[in-house]
Amino acid sequence: MNDVAGFFGQPLDAKKECAQQADSLEGYGQAFVVSEDQKLDWADMLFLIVQPREARDTRFWPTRPASFGDSVDSYSLEASRLAYRLLELMARGVGAADPASLRRVFEGQTQGMRVNYYPPCRRAADRVLGLSPHTDASGLTLLLQASNGVQGLQVRKDGRWFAVDAIDGALVVNVGDFLEILSNGKFTSVEHRAVVHPTRERMSAALFLYPRQNMRVGPLPEFVNGGNERYGSTDYEEFMKHYFATKLDGRKHLDRLKLEQ
Repeated sequence: MNDVAGFFGQPLDAKKECAQQADSLEGYGQAFVVSEDQKLDWADMLFLIVQPREARDTRFWPTRPASFGDSVDSYSLEASRLAYRLLELMARGVGAADPASLRRVFEGQTQGMRVNYYPPCRRAADRVLGLSPHTDASGLTLLLQASNGVQGLQVRKDGRWFAVDAIDGALVVNVGDFLEILSNGKFTSVEHRAVVHPTRERMSAALFLYPRQNMRVGPLPEFVNGGNERYGSTDYEEFMKHYFATKLDGRKHLDRLKLEQ
């Protein structure tokens, strides 16, 4: 997180050396920009593919701070080991006959990381959001927040927003869209948003686990009770195209795959 702070603390011209380009979602900038007229989120972001190493596009990797690359490499490797273990325990927890089934979908596959900087805003409560309400197009997301006591993550339940007050240094684990589909709804992709503080900055780093890119994603057999599939299957690439082509919209893109019961 010191290196994340170091990157965002640079002058704008230095950060623009890692700017997004037309052929990639990676880099420094804003995601989910679909119109010149839309309201942008109140945040600076840098998105990178961090694993596997051969999938990295070094055009977008900061060279300052000098330790940034090594920090991200070490962190993403250790965090992915934790995520694989969590997936196995989660499958075991809901009685899957093959507890390794979820882990195998994600193990060794692409991982993305988005680091975020949320500047303070005194009009935050009524004018801006740090990150609009959305679910994650991932299997699991591991979120690490800077340990400066500023909270900003909120989750939605029964139409109400609740603050997530994480212990400093703790990882917040979000269930993503692909895990909801693969588990046939046994796990629910959490709708969440980020709010900003009126006088203090906030930083976070989110690591996303993605399934195989040539996979057709649907409920795994061990999570389907009596042949009752609750979700249709979808090509991974088509799902991601739809997700990124649409402004963040809560759970709408996921609910379209639900089958009538």
